Amino acid sequence: MTQHDPPGRPRRSPLLPVHQHLGATLTEFAGWQMPLRYDSETAEHRAVRTAAGIFDLSHMGEIAVTGAGAAAALDYALVGQPSALAPGRARYTMICAADGGVLDDLIVYRLSDAEFLVVANAANTAAVNHELSRRAGGFDAAVTDRTSDYALIAVQGPNAAAILAPVTDIDLAEVRYYASHDAVVCGQRVLLARTGYTGEDGFEMFCRPEDAEPLWTGLITAGAEQGLVPAGLAARDTLRLEAGMPLYGNELGPHVTPFDAGLGRVVKLDKPGDFVGRAALARRAGQPPRRVLAGLTVRGRRIPRHGYPVLWDGQPHGTVTSGAPSPTLGVPIAMAYLDPEVCGLAEEQAGAGDSRLSIDIRGRGEPADLVTLPFYSRRR
Repeated sequence: MTQHDPPGRPRRSPLLPVHQHLGATLTEFAGWQMPLRYDSETAEHRAVRTAAGIFDLSHMGEIAVTGAGAAAALDYALVGQPSALAPGRARYTMICAADGGVLDDLIVYRLSDAEFLVVANAANTAAVNHELSRRAGGFDAAVTDRTSDYALIAVQGPNAAAILAPVTDIDLAEVRYYASHDAVVCGQRVLLARTGYTGEDGFEMFCRPEDAEPLWTGLITAGAEQGLVPAGLAARDTLRLEAGMPLYGNELGPHVTPFDAGLGRVVKLDKPGDFVGRAALARRAGQPPRRVLAGLTVRGRRIPRHGYPVLWDGQPHGTVTSGAPSPTLGVPIAMAYLDPEVCGLAEEQAGAGDSRLSIDIRGRGEPADLVTLPFYSRRR
C-alpha cells in the first residue's frame, strides 16, 4: 500500500503489479509511479471514444472534511457553495488564493450532511490539505488527508454503463451526472460516481486499496465483449484536451483566475458569507478579459506544445497551454491564452484562406485557425 512506500521514491498505486503484468510503460507523475500507456496511446484514446477504457487514477488526492461545520468551512474555503449540495451529489469547484489565483481545481462530493470528500490533483494534494486545514480552523470541522485509504478506478466511454450494469447492485439509469452512490461492483464495495475527465460518459469508483486488483480484474472481464481496454495517462491527456477540459499547471495556476480560464461560472459571488478570494474575484468579474483561453487547430502536421508562442502577423500575442495530435479530429490541436484583441481579429478572419494566426513551433510559424472549444463533444 502507498503509505509504506520508501521515502524519496515515487508512491505506488495498489494496481502497480497489474500494470507491470500488462507491460505498461510506467512514468513518474506528480510523485507517483503510474502507467503512461500500455501499447498505443492513440488506440487507447480511440477505444474510449468508441467503446470504453479503464484507468487507474489512484494518484488523485482524497481529503475528507467532516463535522457539523464542514459545509460552512468549505463555503469559506472554496469559490463554490458546497453547502448547497444535497447528499449524494458532487460539484466541480476551485480553491483560490486571496488574490484570486487558482491553487487547484477540485471535485467535491457530499456524502452526508456532515461529510464531504474533496478530490484534488495529485501534485497539489498536500497543499490543498494544508490550506483546507488552515481555512477550517474557525469551524467545527476536521480535515483529513485520506489518499492512502483509497484506490480510484475509472471506466469511461460510450459503453461504460453497459459494462457496469451487470456487475453492480444499483440501477445506473438512476445515477445522474455528478452524483455518487455507495455500491457493490464486481463484489467490491465502492463509492461509485458518474464523473470523469475524458468528455465521455463514465464512472469513477473509489475503493479500498486491497480491493483495487479484484475490482480491476472483474471490470476487465465484464468489459471484454464491449471493447474495454486499459488506458494510461497519455490517452487521458489527449481525451481531456479534445474535450476542452483544463489541466492544472497548464490552463490553471496561481497566476490565473477562474475568469481568465473562462470558468467564472464556478465562482459563487452571491453565496452568503465571505470566502477566501471574494474581494479579488469580485473586482476581476467586473473587468474586461485580460486574456482569452482559446482553441486552435494547426494546418500542418507539426505539434504545438506547452509554452510555444502564438503569433499574429508574426508577433507574439499568446502562449500555448496544451497541445497534442488529436486522434479524433486527425489534426494537431492546442489550447492557448490569447490577447483579447487578437482573439477578436482571429474570429473575424475565421474561414479565410490565408491565416495571420500561427504558432511558433521550434522557430517556424505554423498556420493555425481559431476554433470554438471544446474540440469534441459526445452525442447525448
